[in-house]
Amino acid sequence: MKTNQIIAVLTFFVISISYGQQTFSSKLLDSITKKPIAFATIQFNSKTGVISNDNGDFNITIKRRIKAEDYLVINCLGYEEKRIPLLNFDNSIIHLKSKTFDLDEVLVTSKDYTVDEIIEKIKENLISNYDFDYAKRKLFFRESYYTKMDKYDVKLEKSSIPEINQKLIDSLLQIVPKNRGDYTEILGELYGKIEPQQYQKMEILKACRLYDKSADINLNNYEKRFNDIFKKYVKRDSYFKIKSGWFSVKEQMDSSLFGDKKKKEKAVTDAIIAEQNKKDSIRKLGFLRWRKMMIHNVENNNFIDEDNDLNFIHKSRRYEFEITDYAYINDMFVYVITFKPKRSEDFEGTIYVNTEDFAIVRVDYKNVKPLSRFSLLGISMKKYLKVGTIIFQKNDKEKYVLKYIDETLGEQVGIKRPFKIVEKNKNVRGRRKQNELKGDVHFIVRNIDKTELVIFETKTISEADFKNFKEKALVTPTYLKQYDPNFWKGYNIIEPNEAIKSFKAIESD
Repeated sequence: MKTNQIIAVLTFFVISISYGQQTFSSKLLDSITKKPIAFATIQFNSKTGVISNDNGDFNITIKRRIKAEDYLVINCLGYEEKRIPLLNFDNSIIHLKSKTFDLDEVLVTSKDYTVDEIIEKIKENLISNYDFDYAKRKLFFRESYYTKMDKYDVKLEKSSIPEINQKLIDSLLQIVPKNRGDYTEILGELYGKIEPQQYQKMEILKACRLYDKSADINLNNYEKRFNDIFKKYVKRDSYFKIKSGWFSVKEQMDSSLFGDKKKKEKAVTDAIIAEQNKKDSIRKLGFLRWRKMMIHNVENNNFIDEDNDLNFIHKSRRYEFEITDYAYINDMFVYVITFKPKRSEDFEGTIYVNTEDFAIVRVDYKNVKPLSRFSLLGISMKKYLKVGTIIFQKNDKEKYVLKYIDETLGEQVGIKRPFKIVEKNKNVRGRRKQNELKGDVHFIVRNIDKTELVIFETKTISEADFKNFKEKALVTPTYLKQYDPNFWKGYNIIEPNEAIKSFKAIESD
């Protein structure tokens, strides 16, 4: 083949690839209120698809050339279905109209059940409506973990070591991150029985982690600084008495801080290398194990499991239910039923129940009071937030499986206590006490954990298929210093929110 022919073939190949894959992006808005429409289903030719995020944004990639008959079909609770041809799609905002219906239609399609009768029907069909068998789930998972320090105060009342003073403590507090975000995203396939506590296998197709390493580097620098101070003022055979109120512990001095410098540096270097190699191996093994277990727990975090704290169905007598409306979800006619606790239960929300088979196809929930509290001797913990949305869809066996879950958990931890650190040495004549630090600490930290899971496709498999599947255990995510829109280019995911898009790690020497 001549050179110009090779170039022509390569050019045609590149053009074919570029035109064989297209990405379509848009935002969904209510046609009247202009508010974003979250959790809508956007499907390509009524088959594979994505979910709009909580700001109404979506992004879908089609991995072939677009034809004249191709279209997107958009469905969302309470809105008319919309079909959009893709040949001239211009990525502009899409407006959806509210769907209306006649009361006569309700009476024709549904027997006049009371709300209590509907709840009993839900219970009766709970096991038969949902699929718990072996399946392969193609999914995208995102965890967004935020830490915010509301209070960070350390007052040093006494220090016998000149270099450890209030100025040093204040400078250390300044470099501790007060607001920190950590994001993990995974595209993969999960294999196994869907029911809780079942062993799963997973293939991670692509994964990334977005977080800031600079704080770790700065804290390591301060650790070296403290070690230099200790070597200067603290005796190698001393021990520490650490007290906080009534509590007291004894801690031996780390002798590795002392001794021959060259030997120590080599020992430290060797130890660091060995520890890093160990961490790398554990991280590669642990990432897959931990994440597949977490994803499996997320997909079973719902009202079906009797032991779950979303217990409004299994403990229905403790809740008040009311039929407030009727609506459509993906061509299903549903009861809209609100629930709230009668007495001491934790949640309120809305369930959407198929009028034909009494399956709950969607639930929106939020806690009405803290889920747990603990406070003792200046140490406190409060789980103050649990809010989410769960959506189900039918699989190839006409049973319901998870389509989407979005849940946010909030926890607050506080500590307000005095502290005293005393260096003692039994080999020194006279008083054993050598040095003393004394002060008070007051920290309040809030942690927000937001998980999103969209399952694009659930395919039934046999037990033999599950057993024959081989995992690739050594998997690690790609570390990103800042959000990169090209990382997921060509893949269907949940469109990230503005916090993720604007994230950027601080450059550090």
